[in-house]
Amino acid sequence: MIKANELRNMTADEIRMKIESLKKELFNLRTEAKAGRIEKPHKINEIRKDIARCETVINEKAAQEGKDKSEKANAK
Repeated sequence: MIKANELRNMTADEIRMKIESLKKELFNLRTEAKAGRIEKPHKINEIRKDIARCETVINEKAAQEGKDKSEKANAK
């Protein structure tokens, strides 16, 4: 499980790469689940939540950047 604070210390590109790897892992786990040979089915939910956590942090960073830009524009 990834902590949100760990993600906030990463750059947006690093987080996107993490999302990509998590999605691949999720695909593999779902494939195993369909075949009936998954050992830890709870991992599917954990990875889904990790992906959501990553996307939330990316959205927070984007909102913060937008807010910073608007504050700079208003200061001029």
